[in-house]
Amino acid sequence: MKAVFVAMMAVAGIALAGQVHADEALAKAKGCLACHTTDKKLVGPAYKDVAAKYKGDKTAAAKLAAKVKAGGKGVWGEIPMPPNNVTDDEAKKLVTWILSQK
Repeated sequence: MKAVFVAMMAVAGIALAGQVHADEALAKAKGCLACHTTDKKLVGPAYKDVAAKYKGDKTAAAKLAAKVKAGGKGVWGEIPMPPNNVTDDEAKKLVTWILSQK
């Protein structure tokens, strides 16, 4: 029984790790990493800073997904983020990945 539990946890860990890498790949494919990095400010804020700012905010994922699609200005400074050519599903995946950064 213990071996089955350990095996299930290993599979879950691999699946989650794969999802994180897939979302990073999506960020690269969509050009997000031209202006953002995970750990330091570039043109836009570091993703870990975005995750820290919105930690505990239950509405953050929906707000940020909308902002990824439509663009925005003023929250992190005067340089605007342009609208991005992503689907609703892609925006949600990107934001889930961004909010998971530490």
